[in-house]
Amino acid sequence: MSTISDYVQCSRQLRGIMGRHVVSLLKAGISVVLDYPANTLAARSWMNIVAKSANAASELHYLDLPNDLCKTRLRERNEAGEHQFQLTEEQFDQIASHFVAPTADEGFELVVHRLK
Repeated sequence: MSTISDYVQCSRQLRGIMGRHVVSLLKAGISVVLDYPANTLAARSWMNIVAKSANAASELHYLDLPNDLCKTRLRERNEAGEHQFQLTEEQFDQIASHFVAPTADEGFELVVHRLK
């Protein structure tokens, strides 16, 4: 992956493959933690469908952080050079422009984390 479009395409394929597998695990009584992007209503809807298909409870952790802090952490990660993918601030802004904060009425047990 070298572009945001590559990421979107790979994520879509991965959801298609993993959805049935996650449902099977949940139905077997195994807890599952998904580290998937949940920045849009559509992405969260997929997660909700997976949980409901397995008749499982779903909990969504939302990190309510200012973009400035996220960009600071992004710069630090990029400077450390330990991660293959180096996201630019412009790419961050492009991705962040699609963000929709989750709400309690989406069907998840919503756990919000904020800076203290």
